[in-house]
Amino acid sequence: MARRPKRANTRGLTLVEVLVALGILSMIGVLLYGAFDSLSHGRKAEGIRGDRARQGRQAVLRMTREIQGAFLSMHNPANVALQTRVVAFIGQNAQPYDRLDFQAFAHRRITANSHESDQAEIGYFASRDPDVEGKMDLVRREQTPADMDAKRGGVVNVLCEDIESFDIRYLDPITSQWVETWDTTQALGQQNRLPLEMRLTLVMKHVPVGIDATYTTKFMLPMLAPLTFGIPQ
Repeated sequence: MARRPKRANTRGLTLVEVLVALGILSMIGVLLYGAFDSLSHGRKAEGIRGDRARQGRQAVLRMTREIQGAFLSMHNPANVALQTRVVAFIGQNAQPYDRLDFQAFAHRRITANSHESDQAEIGYFASRDPDVEGKMDLVRREQTPADMDAKRGGVVNVLCEDIESFDIRYLDPITSQWVETWDTTQALGQQNRLPLEMRLTLVMKHVPVGIDATYTTKFMLPMLAPLTFGIPQ
């Protein structure tokens, strides 16, 4: 009589064991999702912090560079009717957002062989965001070539979003005092002269934890007197 071969152990999983395995897999999936979600949020927050910090630093550095190129000029036609531009340096105090309009060697020619000068009319001031209620942005205005209105015209672009305040101070080389306004167009102001030094303070709103909200810099202006080359002394 032939002997039957032994059966291999073919015992399967019970329903309880399947449910336990599924439960463990679900817990592992939830833990992995939470870890990846936390990393994603952390990376996004770090990106926002970096963008805001970079925006504040670049705004202050750009304003410093362009203001140091500011100039005044005595090269104007004797006949007022023949004048085509006003070269001025006007700083207004209007807390919490000051304003500055000036002429500077700050224009960058983009199109090759274009007949453009490096002179431009620059303005920095706060402007309300039309899409977000209560949000104020620091903007930059550039008009080239300069015209007869030193405070209007040109193209306006956002320099720094969502600011709390923008303060400008000017060091008068004659009185050695820091003042809040400057106007080269007024006889009772600072006619035909620029400040010796300036101090800019930019404060941003809604800044993430971990970066500075206030950016301050102080710098000197190289050209204090009006340009007079070519004019008989």
